[in-house]
Amino acid sequence: MTDKPRLDRAHVLSLLHDMIRVRMFEEKCAELYTEEKIRGFLHLYDGEEAIAAGVIPVLGPKDRIVATYREHGHALVRGVAMTRIMAEMFGKADGCSAGRGGSMHLFDAATNFYGGNAIVGGGLPLAAGLALADRFQGEANVTACFFGEGAVAEGEFHETMNLAELWDLPVLFICENNGYAMGSALARTEAQTDIHQKAESYGIEAHVVDGMDVVAVEAAARKAIARIRETRRPVFLECRTYRFRAHSMFDAQLYREKAEVEEWRKKGPIVRFQGWLVENGLIHESDVSEIEKAVQAEIAEAVAFAEAGTWEPLEALTDHVLGPQPDPPAPPQPSGKMVEMTYREAVKQAIRDAMIRDDRVFLMGEDVGAYGGCYAVSKGLMDEFGEDRIRDTPLSESGFTGAGIGAAAAGMRPIVELMTVNFSLLALDQIMNTAATIRHMSGGQFGVPLVIRMATGAGKQLAAQHSHSLEGWYAHIPGLKVLAPATLEDARGMLWTALQDPDPVLIFENVMLYNRTDQIDMEAGPVEISKAAIRREGTDISLITYGGSLYKVLAAAEELTDAGINAEVIDLRSLRPLDDATLMASVSKTRRALIIDEGWRSGSISAEISARIMEQAFWSLDAPVGRVCAQEVPIPYPKHLEDASVPQTPGVVAAVKTMMGR
Repeated sequence: MTDKPRLDRAHVLSLLHDMIRVRMFEEKCAELYTEEKIRGFLHLYDGEEAIAAGVIPVLGPKDRIVATYREHGHALVRGVAMTRIMAEMFGKADGCSAGRGGSMHLFDAATNFYGGNAIVGGGLPLAAGLALADRFQGEANVTACFFGEGAVAEGEFHETMNLAELWDLPVLFICENNGYAMGSALARTEAQTDIHQKAESYGIEAHVVDGMDVVAVEAAARKAIARIRETRRPVFLECRTYRFRAHSMFDAQLYREKAEVEEWRKKGPIVRFQGWLVENGLIHESDVSEIEKAVQAEIAEAVAFAEAGTWEPLEALTDHVLGPQPDPPAPPQPSGKMVEMTYREAVKQAIRDAMIRDDRVFLMGEDVGAYGGCYAVSKGLMDEFGEDRIRDTPLSESGFTGAGIGAAAAGMRPIVELMTVNFSLLALDQIMNTAATIRHMSGGQFGVPLVIRMATGAGKQLAAQHSHSLEGWYAHIPGLKVLAPATLEDARGMLWTALQDPDPVLIFENVMLYNRTDQIDMEAGPVEISKAAIRREGTDISLITYGGSLYKVLAAAEELTDAGINAEVIDLRSLRPLDDATLMASVSKTRRALIIDEGWRSGSISAEISARIMEQAFWSLDAPVGRVCAQEVPIPYPKHLEDASVPQTPGVVAAVKTMMGR
């Protein structure tokens, strides 16, 4: 591949055609928006066409693209059919994202177009992960990541720059610097307005490009992509451009003068390039007319296609939330050879087994390598599997979690370790807005077979920023599966099953279980991850719990036998999905239910379970559903207060006796 564009007649006509096609499409979209045929936010690319036209055709078909919410031009130039783009913007099932994404979320697996991302900066970690997968798999691909200058204020920008340089990721970062992050001029929001210097500060090769000059953009792109293919390292292009229209169709543009816009229009990429071509005799006005006529016809066809398209039936509403569900694993055949180990060791052996069985599996997180992880789960694994597959990360939860999401979307099977559930909130954007939604937004084209592990719960006197039980929050989010293994068998077996799942699975490991020792079969294998387990049969009351509370509840059940109460204990194991069938069968038998949850009472998973029992088993109940939950305070440091703040065995016993009238 040459570093310089060959400006023969065919090539310049192709460049001009791409830019005119994008401009005319956007003008039609603006018209359709005023007619209320396109709704929601509509961000148009007018003025920035030279960037998409200059960069994207230089990429190969196996290269990947991550775009922003202003991505119509990127998708068009990449080769996504205009008919399918327009249908998507109409919300029709015939759209490139099956009508699920709309203007801001165009996806197309066939062209490796990983979508527009409506979260500013949100696509950057995803791009890093796609490139990481290519590095793992030995592929010579480049991932092109487009974003606006407003994204450079986001932490995810800086986290991704660090990861890209640290891990030598083959990413072409293209900052489309149009001078305004929505309605704020760059000088009002950034202390350093030379964007490329931010990338350079991380050691990344960076260049400034005139984003209004398609030839300059293409030349820079050719050089950068050739450089990435040669070195397998990132390159950063700051393309200085200008958007002629508002930030979105809702924007009144009170932050800039009309004269400023008109001055920029005079040096717009199409006017500039077309004028130069005509002036130098490379093309004629008739060529421009032919391009415009052909594009008008294509747009007319696209609009007709969209208007004639079909709406998805209401029955399809819940499609593409989860991928095709795998069959549950076969029940393990016990060998009878028992071995004693800790819960910690069971998790470690699960990771080790997965990495032996599947080369696509790798573990990454803070201090998981030489240190062995915050709770020493992965201690020794780096020596066995090496630094690539046991991958230490910076303290950048959002960045490396997003990278895990990208790697999973590109075919890897990452295990991401977050030190504690409190720290996971720094990655909540990537977990909720990308991992849990990309399958739905893309109309089922992209999935994220990712496992995220984290420690949860109180009891170690770690105070309020290390000790909460927030797994119920995550159980609220469609598109995720949420597990809470309490036994050694589940700690050992759930991970492998989760890694076979096509969707993101979160595993919450209670800190008070890591040192728990028990017997486990040497041949213990994968276990099902969607069913609750009856840990103790009973007839008088159903005690429903999970995770670290299981053994407290089992102790309470034994103590209750002295009062003549025969309690059944249900280990939920999975918080999403909840196993309603097992719960209702138990409650219908015992006619009473008490839920024990280490999360706060208000808005808790226990409230959800209680509501489901009332909806499905109300007429079986002899008493209101009861709950024993954490006190509504941040977890305190002193041991006596910490113990009082979360459910304990005496509190469970007292609650049962009250419900039973004893």
